[in-house]
Amino acid sequence: TPESLAAAIRQVTAGKPVTPGRVKLSIPPLVENGNTVPLSVLVDSPMTEADHVQRIALFALHNPQPQVAVFHLSPVNGVARVSTRMRLATSQPVIALAQMSDGSVWRHSVDVVVTLAACLEGG
Repeated sequence: TPESLAAAIRQVTAGKPVTPGRVKLSIPPLVENGNTVPLSVLVDSPMTEADHVQRIALFALHNPQPQVAVFHLSPVNGVARVSTRMRLATSQPVIALAQMSDGSVWRHSVDVVVTLAACLEGG
């Protein structure tokens, strides 16, 4: 539900405002099979001790659990980029958040259309 998504986002952001920008979520806008959807997230950050990404979080509104993954980073990573695959229960927005070392939180979302859904229960 939108409420469970909002609660999951609040848990990651600790209620701090979320600003669009600095985050680039790359995911196909149309996928044939929701069982394995490739994606990557790149955050514009120098990745220095003074200015770096602390974590990247992924959310999907209509999945059974809206928080899909959280990646913890440090300046040692050198580049704020993660790649993975996720399951999508149905067509929905996918949201990437990046929490920076200064406490700011940045966001990018992409609406993804799924023709064959994953995460189906029963059957």
